[in-house]
Amino acid sequence: MNKLKLKNFSAGLDRGASLRFEWCWFFIRAAFFLVPIPLPSRIRVIWLRYFGAKIGQGVIIRSGVNISFPWRLSVGDHVWIGEDVSILSLAPVTIESNCCISQRAFLCTGSHRFDKPGFDLVTKPIVIKESSWVAAQVFVAPGVTIGPNSMCVAGSVVLKDVAPNTTVIGNPATEKKLEARS
Repeated sequence: MNKLKLKNFSAGLDRGASLRFEWCWFFIRAAFFLVPIPLPSRIRVIWLRYFGAKIGQGVIIRSGVNISFPWRLSVGDHVWIGEDVSILSLAPVTIESNCCISQRAFLCTGSHRFDKPGFDLVTKPIVIKESSWVAAQVFVAPGVTIGPNSMCVAGSVVLKDVAPNTTVIGNPATEKKLEARS
């Protein structure tokens, strides 16, 4: 295996904003997002909009939510983002309306090519379609689309797209057949 040359760790990363703007976000994130104080969601929504996020109506954002670059985030109406959710938005992240992103979920748009000497950065967008639920501690990999009306069961590792009206579970996440309720 080739030795990693980590000096080019983030080479090719388009940050999407000036360094000054990013530093301003860093301080706002520390003061209003990463604190354990249950601030009203409207305060977080106002800050996200100020920093370029597209946020719909009725969005709840709990404490501890970590969003790297809000200018790459789009959230529909009536979305719940639970405590300690991490959104690594090196590429666009879209969460459509009526979705729930539960506690400690991780939406990760970036990875690295460990097979390349430069450990090249790879970024791909994530899309969570209408009326879907990403349950607690789910990892969603770069480039994944979760279809509408779908659920990713708690603790799952979602490495590929999830079809509409589907429940996935496990590591790696696979489709779970739901039994009919009587």
